[in-house]
Amino acid sequence: MSFCVIIGEIVNSKSILITSLFRDFMKRLLLHVCCAPCSTVAIERMMKEYDVTLFFSNSNISPENEYSIRLGEARKIARAYGLALVEDPYDHQAWLKATEGLWGEPEKGRRCPVCFRFNLERTGEFSAAHSFDHFTTTLTISPHKDSTTIFRIGQDLAGFLPVDFKKKGGFSESISLSKRHGLIRQDYCGCEFSRRKMNDQGMRSMASPSE
Repeated sequence: MSFCVIIGEIVNSKSILITSLFRDFMKRLLLHVCCAPCSTVAIERMMKEYDVTLFFSNSNISPENEYSIRLGEARKIARAYGLALVEDPYDHQAWLKATEGLWGEPEKGRRCPVCFRFNLERTGEFSAAHSFDHFTTTLTISPHKDSTTIFRIGQDLAGFLPVDFKKKGGFSESISLSKRHGLIRQDYCGCEFSRRKMNDQGMRSMASPSE
Protein backbone atom coordinates (compact mmCIF):
# COMPACT_ATOMS: atom_id res chain seq x y z
CA MET A 1 0.00 0.00 0.00
CA SER A 2 1.39 3.40 -0.97
CA PHE A 3 2.06 6.23 1.48
CA CYS A 4 -0.53 8.41 -0.29
CA VAL A 5 -3.23 5.77 0.14
CA ILE A 6 -2.41 5.38 3.84
CA ILE A 7 -2.63 9.14 4.37
CA GLY A 8 -5.91 9.23 2.46
CA GLU A 9 -7.39 6.54 4.67
CA ILE A 10 -6.25 8.34 7.83
CA VAL A 11 -7.77 11.62 6.67
CA ASN A 12 -11.00 9.84 5.73
CA SER A 13 -11.16 8.13 9.14
CA LYS A 14 -10.64 11.43 10.94
CA SER A 15 -13.32 13.07 8.81
CA ILE A 16 -15.79 10.33 9.78
CA LEU A 17 -14.84 10.71 13.46
CA ILE A 18 -15.24 14.51 13.41
CA THR A 19 -18.57 14.22 11.61
CA SER A 20 -19.85 11.73 14.19
CA LEU A 21 -19.07 14.20 16.99
CA PHE A 22 -21.37 16.81 15.45
CA ARG A 23 -24.27 14.52 14.52
CA ASP A 24 -26.43 15.84 17.37
CA PHE A 25 -26.35 19.28 15.74
CA MET A 26 -27.08 18.08 12.19
CA LYS A 27 -30.36 17.55 10.42
CA ARG A 28 -31.30 13.89 10.07
CA LEU A 29 -31.24 12.32 6.60
CA LEU A 30 -32.59 8.91 5.61
CA LEU A 31 -30.59 7.63 2.66
CA HIS A 32 -32.28 5.01 0.48
CA VAL A 33 -29.53 2.56 -0.50
CA CYS A 34 -30.16 0.75 -3.78
CA CYS A 35 -26.86 -1.14 -3.32
CA ALA A 36 -23.62 -0.75 -1.38
CA PRO A 37 -21.39 0.31 -4.31
CA CYS A 38 -23.78 3.12 -5.29
CA SER A 39 -24.04 4.28 -1.67
CA THR A 40 -20.34 5.03 -1.15
CA VAL A 41 -20.21 8.46 -2.77
CA ALA A 42 -23.63 9.43 -1.41
CA ILE A 43 -22.54 8.58 2.12
CA GLU A 44 -19.29 10.51 1.90
CA ARG A 45 -20.98 13.59 0.44
CA MET A 46 -24.04 13.66 2.68
CA MET A 47 -22.21 12.92 5.94
CA LYS A 48 -20.57 16.33 5.64
CA GLU A 49 -23.93 18.04 6.19
CA TYR A 50 -26.32 15.50 7.69
CA ASP A 51 -26.71 12.86 10.35
CA VAL A 52 -27.17 9.97 7.91
CA THR A 53 -29.11 6.75 8.46
CA LEU A 54 -29.11 4.13 5.71
CA PHE A 55 -32.36 2.54 4.53
CA PHE A 56 -32.19 -0.69 2.52
CA SER A 57 -35.54 -0.99 0.76
CA ASN A 58 -35.24 -3.06 -2.42
CA SER A 59 -38.08 -5.54 -2.81
CA ASN A 60 -37.46 -5.43 -6.55
CA ILE A 61 -34.36 -7.60 -6.18
CA SER A 62 -34.69 -11.21 -7.34
CA PRO A 63 -33.93 -13.97 -6.56
CA GLU A 64 -34.02 -13.74 -2.78
CA ASN A 65 -30.48 -15.08 -2.35
CA GLU A 66 -29.28 -12.16 -4.50
CA TYR A 67 -31.20 -9.84 -2.18
CA SER A 68 -29.39 -11.39 0.79
CA ILE A 69 -25.99 -10.86 -0.86
CA ARG A 70 -26.71 -7.19 -1.55
CA LEU A 71 -28.07 -6.67 1.94
CA GLY A 72 -24.88 -8.18 3.34
CA GLU A 73 -22.82 -5.69 1.33
CA ALA A 74 -25.00 -2.84 2.63
CA ARG A 75 -24.33 -3.98 6.19
CA LYS A 76 -20.63 -4.03 5.37
CA ILE A 77 -20.60 -0.43 4.14
CA ALA A 78 -22.69 0.70 7.12
CA ARG A 79 -20.05 -0.74 9.45
CA ALA A 80 -17.26 0.88 7.43
CA TYR A 81 -18.76 4.34 7.91
CA GLY A 82 -20.15 3.78 11.40
CA LEU A 83 -23.76 4.33 10.31
CA ALA A 84 -27.05 2.77 11.32
CA LEU A 85 -28.75 0.63 8.68
CA VAL A 86 -32.51 0.08 8.66
CA GLU A 87 -33.65 -3.00 6.75
CA ASP A 88 -37.09 -2.61 5.20
CA PRO A 89 -38.96 -5.96 5.09
CA TYR A 90 -38.45 -7.77 1.79
CA ASP A 91 -41.75 -8.14 -0.10
CA HIS A 92 -41.11 -9.14 -3.69
CA GLN A 93 -44.71 -10.22 -4.22
CA ALA A 94 -45.92 -6.71 -3.45
CA TRP A 95 -43.40 -5.33 -5.92
CA LEU A 96 -44.55 -7.79 -8.60
CA LYS A 97 -48.14 -6.69 -8.03
CA ALA A 98 -47.14 -3.02 -8.35
CA THR A 99 -45.37 -3.66 -11.66
CA GLU A 100 -47.92 -6.10 -13.09
CA GLY A 101 -48.53 -5.47 -16.79
CA LEU A 102 -45.06 -3.97 -17.19
CA TRP A 103 -42.92 -7.09 -16.85
CA GLY A 104 -42.14 -7.20 -20.55
CA GLU A 105 -40.96 -3.59 -20.65
CA PRO A 106 -37.31 -3.00 -21.61
CA GLU A 107 -34.80 -1.49 -19.20
CA LYS A 108 -35.43 2.26 -18.87
CA GLY A 109 -39.01 1.57 -19.99
CA ARG A 110 -42.29 2.16 -18.14
CA ARG A 111 -41.55 -0.41 -15.41
CA CYS A 112 -38.57 1.48 -14.01
CA PRO A 113 -40.42 4.63 -12.80
CA VAL A 114 -42.98 2.39 -11.08
CA CYS A 115 -40.12 0.56 -9.38
CA PHE A 116 -38.52 3.85 -8.30
CA ARG A 117 -41.81 5.04 -6.83
CA PHE A 118 -42.38 1.75 -5.00
CA ASN A 119 -39.06 2.00 -3.15
CA LEU A 120 -39.13 5.77 -2.64
CA GLU A 121 -42.65 5.73 -1.21
CA ARG A 122 -41.59 3.13 1.36
CA THR A 123 -38.53 5.22 2.19
CA GLY A 124 -40.65 8.36 2.51
CA GLU A 125 -43.14 6.63 4.79
CA PHE A 126 -40.37 5.47 7.12
CA SER A 127 -38.77 8.91 7.03
CA ALA A 128 -41.99 10.66 8.04
CA ALA A 129 -42.86 8.08 10.71
CA HIS A 130 -39.46 8.47 12.37
CA SER A 131 -39.14 12.26 12.16
CA PHE A 132 -36.28 12.53 9.66
CA ASP A 133 -35.77 16.01 8.23
CA HIS A 134 -35.16 14.71 4.71
CA PHE A 135 -34.68 11.57 2.68
CA THR A 136 -32.97 10.93 -0.64
CA THR A 137 -31.72 8.02 -2.75
CA THR A 138 -28.49 6.64 -4.16
CA LEU A 139 -30.29 5.69 -7.40
CA THR A 140 -29.19 8.92 -9.09
CA ILE A 141 -25.52 7.89 -9.18
CA SER A 142 -26.11 5.35 -11.93
CA PRO A 143 -25.66 6.51 -15.54
CA HIS A 144 -28.45 4.03 -16.34
CA LYS A 145 -30.98 5.88 -14.14
CA ASP A 146 -32.66 9.10 -15.25
CA SER A 147 -32.31 11.57 -12.38
CA THR A 148 -35.07 13.79 -13.79
CA THR A 149 -37.55 10.92 -13.53
CA ILE A 150 -36.45 10.17 -9.98
CA PHE A 151 -36.80 13.84 -8.98
CA ARG A 152 -40.27 14.02 -10.54
CA ILE A 153 -41.36 11.08 -8.41
CA GLY A 154 -39.67 12.50 -5.33
CA GLN A 155 -41.40 15.88 -5.57
CA ASP A 156 -44.68 14.13 -4.72
CA LEU A 157 -43.18 12.83 -1.47
CA ALA A 158 -42.80 15.04 1.60
CA GLY A 159 -39.21 15.52 2.72
CA PHE A 160 -37.54 14.31 -0.48
CA LEU A 161 -34.19 15.93 -1.17
CA PRO A 162 -33.21 15.94 -4.89
CA VAL A 163 -29.50 15.14 -5.16
CA ASP A 164 -27.85 13.99 -8.39
CA PHE A 165 -24.91 11.93 -7.14
CA LYS A 166 -23.60 11.19 -10.66
CA LYS A 167 -22.46 14.81 -10.94
CA LYS A 168 -18.80 15.72 -10.34
CA GLY A 169 -17.65 12.28 -11.45
CA GLY A 170 -19.76 10.49 -8.87
CA PHE A 171 -20.10 7.20 -10.71
CA SER A 172 -16.36 6.86 -11.38
CA GLU A 173 -15.66 7.75 -7.77
CA SER A 174 -18.10 5.07 -6.59
CA ILE A 175 -16.15 2.45 -8.55
CA SER A 176 -12.92 3.48 -6.83
CA LEU A 177 -14.52 3.50 -3.39
CA SER A 178 -16.12 0.10 -4.03
CA LYS A 179 -12.70 -1.35 -4.79
CA ARG A 180 -11.26 0.23 -1.65
CA HIS A 181 -13.98 -1.33 0.49
CA GLY A 182 -13.90 -4.68 -1.34
CA LEU A 183 -17.55 -4.50 -2.37
CA ILE A 184 -19.28 -6.83 -4.80
CA ARG A 185 -20.53 -4.98 -7.90
CA GLN A 186 -23.61 -6.66 -9.37
CA ASP A 187 -24.06 -7.17 -13.11
CA TYR A 188 -27.79 -6.38 -13.34
CA CYS A 189 -30.09 -3.81 -11.76
CA GLY A 190 -32.04 -6.14 -9.50
CA CYS A 191 -35.34 -7.56 -10.74
CA GLU A 192 -35.74 -10.79 -12.65
CA PHE A 193 -36.71 -8.83 -15.75
CA SER A 194 -33.48 -6.82 -15.85
CA ARG A 195 -31.60 -10.06 -15.20
CA ARG A 196 -33.39 -11.75 -18.11
CA LYS A 197 -32.43 -8.83 -20.36
CA MET A 198 -28.81 -9.15 -19.27
CA ASN A 199 -28.84 -12.90 -19.97
CA ASP A 200 -30.44 -12.35 -23.40
CA GLN A 201 -27.77 -9.81 -24.29
CA GLY A 202 -25.09 -12.24 -23.16
CA MET A 203 -26.52 -14.95 -25.38
CA ARG A 204 -26.65 -12.59 -28.38
CA SER A 205 -23.11 -11.50 -27.67
CA MET A 206 -21.88 -15.10 -27.68
CA ALA A 207 -23.78 -15.84 -30.89
CA SER A 208 -22.57 -12.67 -32.64
CA PRO A 209 -19.22 -11.55 -31.22
CA SER A 210 -18.93 -8.73 -33.74
CA GLU A 211 -22.13 -6.95 -32.59
